[in-house]
This record gives sequence, structure tokens and C-alpha cells, in this order.
Amino acid sequence: MKVLDTPLPGVKIIEPRVFGDARGFFLESWNAKRYGEHGLPTHFVQSNVSRSAKHVLRGLHFQHPQAQGKLVYVLEGTVFDVAVDIRPDSGTFGQWHGVTLSADNFRQFYVPEGFAHGFCVLSDSALFAYHCTETYAPECDTGVLWNDPDIGIEWPVAQPLLSEKDSNLPRLKDIPTRQLPTITP
Repeated sequence: MKVLDTPLPGVKIIEPRVFGDARGFFLESWNAKRYGEHGLPTHFVQSNVSRSAKHVLRGLHFQHPQAQGKLVYVLEGTVFDVAVDIRPDSGTFGQWHGVTLSADNFRQFYVPEGFAHGFCVLSDSALFAYHCTETYAPECDTGVLWNDPDIGIEWPVAQPLLSEKDSNLPRLKDIPTRQLPTITP
């Protein structure tokens, strides 16, 4: 497996080894020992799957104070996946990194605690998997507006399909600092 750094500290792209032939393929989607050797989480407490239609955009979500790290990948289809550093004391605060994840490229994306996460579906539909380091806590669930001009994410879809919640999230500059995560010493 290859683990690629991104410009955002802790955000990683994982390229698992894929063993394939005319019959299909096999890959190891997670292994505590191997992932731990690369500084990735070795313990997940919740696993989720979502299906979304073409041009659906979900995000930019995060939990505070019960932060979640997320290992995400696509089982069917293609998405453009994004992490945004929302830690005010970080040197990369407000910066984003995006990657295309698909059932064909087998890539995974690790979004650590302290980052907002979102994705947009590029294929007719997508089946998306998340392994989370913390359980979902509705009272901690919040987010940042998907098209916040101060962040400037270059989404590949101009008119995404959004939930009412996601279309009404605040801009990052409008979230009080006390409601954002900080770098853990």
C-alpha cells in the first residue's frame, strides 16, 4: 500500500494494493498494523455507507467537541472528496485539499479530527463508505457552507443537489472560534 501526504497535515491519500485478474480483484480495505505503521488510526468505532445520486453534494461536515476522524472510500461510482482545515490555530486554517475517489482507482482518503469533510458525486450514483474514529453525536454535528468564498473549493459541479441543512450552513468566518476544534498538544 502507498500512503501519500497532502498539503494539509494529517490528511492522507491511501492507495491499497489491488490483486486482480479476469475473475475480479481483492484488496485489503483496512489493516490496523499496516495503517498504524503509517500513522493512521488503528481503531474505528463506527462504519457507515451512503448512496447518493449524481451531483449530490454532502458537506462540509464536522463534529465538535466529539470530533471524528474519517477513512473514506467509494464502493461504486466516483466522487470528488474534500477536507478543509478548520482549526484556527493551524498554519493551514481555511485551506482545502480534494481528491477523486472511485471504485476504479480504489483510493482512500483519511480526514483527521479537526477537519471538515464533504464530497460531490460525479457518476450516476455513488456508494460511499466511512470508517469513523468516534461515534455520530447529533448534538455535536455541524458544518461549514459548501461554497464558502473564503475557502474557495473548486467543486466540479456548479449546481449541486444539497440538503436544506447543508445549503444553510454558516461560512467559516461566522463560526465562533470556541465552536471550532484546536490542535491537540
